Amino acid sequence: MSISLTHVPDVNGAQEVLSDEALAFVEKLQHRFAATRDELLTARETAQKAASEKGSIDFLPETAEVRAGDWKVAEAPEKLRDRRVEITGPASPAKMAINALNSGAKVWLADLEDASTPTWHNVVDALVNLGEVARGTLSFRSPEGKEYNLRSDADLATVVVRPRGWHLPEANVLVDGAPTVGALVDFGLHFFHNAKELAAKGDGPFYYLPKMESHLEARLWNDVFTFAQEELGIEHGTIRATVLIETIPAAFEMDEILYELRDHASGLNAGRWDYLFSIIKYFRSSGDKFIMPDRADVAMTAPMMRAYTDLLVQTCHKRGAFAMGGMAAFIPNRREPETTEAAFKKVRADKTREAGDGFDGSWVAHPDLVEVCAEVFGSVLGDRPNQLDKQRPEVSVSAEDLLDVPSAPGQVTEKGVHANLYVAVAYTAVWLSGNGAVAIHNLMEDAATAEISRSQVWQQIRNGVVADDTGNTITAELVQAALAEEIERLRNEVADQEVFENYYVPAGELIGRLVSGRDEDFEEFLTLPAYRLLSTELVKR
Repeated sequence: MSISLTHVPDVNGAQEVLSDEALAFVEKLQHRFAATRDELLTARETAQKAASEKGSIDFLPETAEVRAGDWKVAEAPEKLRDRRVEITGPASPAKMAINALNSGAKVWLADLEDASTPTWHNVVDALVNLGEVARGTLSFRSPEGKEYNLRSDADLATVVVRPRGWHLPEANVLVDGAPTVGALVDFGLHFFHNAKELAAKGDGPFYYLPKMESHLEARLWNDVFTFAQEELGIEHGTIRATVLIETIPAAFEMDEILYELRDHASGLNAGRWDYLFSIIKYFRSSGDKFIMPDRADVAMTAPMMRAYTDLLVQTCHKRGAFAMGGMAAFIPNRREPETTEAAFKKVRADKTREAGDGFDGSWVAHPDLVEVCAEVFGSVLGDRPNQLDKQRPEVSVSAEDLLDVPSAPGQVTEKGVHANLYVAVAYTAVWLSGNGAVAIHNLMEDAATAEISRSQVWQQIRNGVVADDTGNTITAELVQAALAEEIERLRNEVADQEVFENYYVPAGELIGRLVSGRDEDFEEFLTLPAYRLLSTELVKR
């Protein structure tokens, strides 16, 4: 074999997950599909530059027949017909996986992407846990002696695994001496070990596919699925995938993405923070037309967000696919009952809007929100498992509607700059320490919220935006001063100063560069330079 490992992490079950047979399967995926992936990443850069120079994009003329055609995706398997509430979270450690599975949600999005730092330990531990979940054997005993066990199969959430996006490498698995594609490692190892077990029980394998920017990237995933099923003797179409529409170019290709995956497609999901981040990133050289208000002000009721979600519901239901709503990221705080009550009210209003718009279900980040989401969708669905019958023929969305950033209500403030810098540094520091899902100020933050935070500040400097609350122009100097204040605030909040030096200091340095406002400092994804930091002596894992 030309595949090798840098090392086997100290994880119980790692040897089985990283067996010669499983690695040989990953090697086949890498040899067969990595070159196409590389070409598609290059195509992303070309498309982004063209769109940024033009200041707009449009629906593709060459795929008009697909949008006009009369076709549907494959009928959903039984386990994916009722998705009224889905809980998201990492698959490592085991305690979090068990709590998600036992939460009462219909689906658990087992996240190997935005809510998980891809240290080699985390990746392998997550795959070990998912293998035990597939066999119903996952358990955990805390150092204090508390036991965590799975409930009966009838009460468990259905598992949908989210592998890493196409852009992320896996530096610990080498083929021909070079890093592999993280998505192929995640998918390949999970599928190889669990596909037959899951298929035999009607439990999958099911996947969430993140960060795609074109139907050609969906075609690549479809080719991967087709090859993997043939290779392991799994019936074609057993895999089902839900695609996150969390980039602005993907919003213009919803039909095409479903069409490419039609034998394997299950639905589309409306992500919020990555979608807004993508708008900033895609049009970062287009001037002030795409200036966003403070991220806390950009509600799903903004006209451009209504256009996006209405089009997603209409497209999905026209094609027989499920439309999944966005994240309720609130983390209840029992010490602040008034704050919790107000947040629950906001969550209920948000889920009521989604259910009324025709979504078939939605996401929550905490088990305490499962009941709220289930109740809201249950009041609309009744005895029905979904509302595919709600076709939304009245919806008509243009390119201008999707790109109507100026109509979004809200302000740009220095207070918002400080909040963005605090979240970006705090999240990145904890990510570097090995935890990809972080509770900050009663919200579950993941890589997506860090992305919108750092990109907003970069955009504000680049365009010389004037803060509405102070009248000051947001400059690189103002931001660096604000960054220093927020780093000092974090220094005072972090009890262990060794932890601060090991993680918060390099995180602050990284964010300081990424928010410079200079073109050469704009990284496509925060997690790429952060992943490189994981392998340096700057970060002690």
